[in-house]
Amino acid sequence: MSVRDVLEKHRKGELDASEAERLLRLDYVRRIGEHTLFDTRRAERKGVPEIIYGESKSADTIADIIEGAMAERDVLLVSRASIKQFNGVRARIPDATYEDKARMIVLDRRKDRKTEGLIGLLAAGSSDIAAAEEARVVAEAMGCRVMTAYDVGIAAFHRFIGPLHDMLEKGVDALVVVAGMEGALASVVSSLADVPVIGVPTSVGYGVGEGGRAALASMLQSCSPGLVTVNIDNGVGAGITAALISIRCRRSQH
Repeated sequence: MSVRDVLEKHRKGELDASEAERLLRLDYVRRIGEHTLFDTRRAERKGVPEIIYGESKSADTIADIIEGAMAERDVLLVSRASIKQFNGVRARIPDATYEDKARMIVLDRRKDRKTEGLIGLLAAGSSDIAAAEEARVVAEAMGCRVMTAYDVGIAAFHRFIGPLHDMLEKGVDALVVVAGMEGALASVVSSLADVPVIGVPTSVGYGVGEGGRAALASMLQSCSPGLVTVNIDNGVGAGITAALISIRCRRSQH
């Protein structure tokens, strides 16, 4: 339904003001340059900050989108961005910052950052940190505190127990577990935790497990209840899901 259709139905009394407003929010799209149709209301609908996928885009295209999008918002992230892209963006947008390990460009102009949620984040090995950091940056931008423990994989089984205990004791509402190779850490953590666990298989592996296939299959076929799995290296998706769970849990308590 077009904007004109919504307005005409409201004029005729076929839609009340609240329903008309809802439909207008659903249909609100802005063109940025010749390359992007931008949904300006997605953040309001989803509770998730705008995240631009940076890989394969030029620095100028990313900067165009940021300038157009930030006219109506105060936080925006760019995922899978290189330092070269960041330097090009910063030449036009000086207050952009770069999260090196997460490979993310961050624009955050909020004067006050409200913290509503609490999640835990465990990464099996140092090779898994990039995906873990993606999850952390996104969850923090959404308003969560994130407890982290890195290099706690099952190759030395005892390493994750202390951090996991601390996270559960402090009341995390969800856990993100990032692991490559056989991806076993996610199943083990899920078997001990009474909160939802989001597994992130990473593209760390070789032979039959090359590109994260073994970790993905292992997490998808886990016998441990309460474990759900996102795609390979999808730290962004895991961070969003964990944050949405936590924020909704906290809001329902008030």
